[in-house]
Amino acid sequence: MEQAQLNLGRQTISLPVIEGSENEKAIDISKLRAQTGYITLDNGYVNTGSCESAITFINGEEGILRYRGYAIEDVCQHTDFLETAYLVIYGELPTQEQYDRFRAEIADHYLLDEGAAEILRGFPRGTHPMAMLISCVSSLSAYYADNTKTETGRRTAIMRLMAKLPVIAAWAYRRLNGLPIIYPDASLGYAENFLNMMFQNPARPHKVDPDVIKALDLLLILHADHEQNCSTATVRMVGSSGVNLYAAIAGGICSLWGPLHGGANQAVIEMLGRIHQDGGDVQKYIELAKDKNSDFRLMGFGHRVYKNFDPRARIIKKYCDIVLAKMGIDDPLLAIARKLEEAALADEYFAARKLYPNVDFYSGIIYKAIGIPVDFFTPMFAIGRLPGWIGQWYELMHDAKLRIGRPRQIYQGPNLRSLVSKVSRRD
Repeated sequence: MEQAQLNLGRQTISLPVIEGSENEKAIDISKLRAQTGYITLDNGYVNTGSCESAITFINGEEGILRYRGYAIEDVCQHTDFLETAYLVIYGELPTQEQYDRFRAEIADHYLLDEGAAEILRGFPRGTHPMAMLISCVSSLSAYYADNTKTETGRRTAIMRLMAKLPVIAAWAYRRLNGLPIIYPDASLGYAENFLNMMFQNPARPHKVDPDVIKALDLLLILHADHEQNCSTATVRMVGSSGVNLYAAIAGGICSLWGPLHGGANQAVIEMLGRIHQDGGDVQKYIELAKDKNSDFRLMGFGHRVYKNFDPRARIIKKYCDIVLAKMGIDDPLLAIARKLEEAALADEYFAARKLYPNVDFYSGIIYKAIGIPVDFFTPMFAIGRLPGWIGQWYELMHDAKLRIGRPRQIYQGPNLRSLVSKVSRRD
């Protein structure tokens, strides 16, 4: 086994090198503190591998994303979201029998306990839907006593979450807009059922356009997992303490709510709104984005992980064009988005820096086009990311090396000092 040598003054320590299946290399420092008394410092863990995982592979330099070894392009072309969810959670594509059972079990758990549904009704108008999602998901363990220490209990909890999260999100939308609840329809596909619960009008039933259904299904697939991002790492950290699956997923939803993580596509729409309010001069903002002294940032372009292009953006762009053409919406923000995309792609400044539109740019446009409010963009992200969170938690539960997450720190506070109270007390 390859060894890394660490020189600490006159002491040299050998540390084993771990190699992944795609030739990624890591220095195993798990015994560093025991051997030397030293720890490593890596703010934000950006250079720290927190686990070994078999779920998702990303090569940001080459724009590669794979689920369980399958290229994201093939996954999107040949599967639907439930097939992808099964693959991400259980490691292999389902057979027809496994797929039918998976879909049927999810459908069996669509309905919420009335007590859990009552939680949604208790929120005041104006509540952010992510607060509703977090509260309802964390409450599920109160209504469903699934023992996630057993394999049977884990499977049941997985099916419940896959079934109930889109129901909670859709019902939150209906509640916040004063609309009657639409119950799930097990005869519909996963994405179509969600759209039906969101937008169906009992007085004037309508059928959701197939291209809109396909676009949403693709967006869910594209968000299904993305390695050890902030919310996924949170699910693993929370799960490592032995909590039930509902609590671990609620932790992930909390993390996703942060604007630096799950709010990226919302930021795109807000940016388009700013440009529109300022007269819609796209070229002005292209120049501002290039100006180092400007506070304007071009949202939805470039990516922290992908240094070349976001492979998910190439896939969804096609359906973004289809949906916009199909919906025929006269929305100034969507028109600005088109102009901004064209201007940025034609500008050498952005091309040289490989600042191409990412998945957040197109997802925000699609969500807006099909009528999903900006506040619900992050809940949509959560529905898509759910299989990844579950798969990561499920992998963790089967890890023979599972240890509770417990990072170290470098203390930079005061040294030992004498305590003299500054408060006068009256007996």
